[in-house]
Amino acid sequence: MQPDFWLRRWQNNQIGFHAATANPYLQQYWPQLNVAAGAQVLVPLCGKSLDLMWLAGQGLRVLGVELVEQAVQDFFSEQHLQPQVREHGAFRIYQAGNVELWCGDIFALTAEDVRDCTALYDRAALIAFLPAMREAYAQHLTRIVPSGCQGLLVSLDYEQSQMDGPPFSVPDGDVQSLLGEWQPQLLHIENGLQAEENWKFLQRGLSRLDERVYRLRRR
Repeated sequence: MQPDFWLRRWQNNQIGFHAATANPYLQQYWPQLNVAAGAQVLVPLCGKSLDLMWLAGQGLRVLGVELVEQAVQDFFSEQHLQPQVREHGAFRIYQAGNVELWCGDIFALTAEDVRDCTALYDRAALIAFLPAMREAYAQHLTRIVPSGCQGLLVSLDYEQSQMDGPPFSVPDGDVQSLLGEWQPQLLHIENGLQAEENWKFLQRGLSRLDERVYRLRRR
């Protein structure tokens, strides 16, 4: 989606995508990656997600990237953290403890910026982009992230004709094609319409919603 779309969503408090707790799939499957304490994890399109604090609580250094500065500021305010702020190229970086949130366009991120990222967590990025931008995002991510980086991807699959995104449907075939260099391994699939917090998808007319969790490892 265009930047103005997300800016309007945050300005109008249309952030139903923001969860009130850390993602249960993250909590269940992240330990399987055996990411070393002190490692840096990249979290694209992170918003003000509580997943950031959960990852930091595992002894990891978190590098989140978020376009909307209000989301970044809200995160630190709601976590009662006083960040230091600095400029770096196209980004304004807010940092407190082990959490750095880079405010700016994910496509401005360079290989040098993420050279220390040995882990990745994508719950909100791949499903946020229209197909053309999704391919550009996957290519950009693959280009800049170091070989050997491992991660976790949470994706959604539904009949796209039944609902306008975001979040958009990203079927398994698309995940395998877009992220082939990451060797996606399906860890879990679940009927998302059975989850109480997903009632809004039923209201929007979905007859099926598969939530898929993948393990990733960059070649």
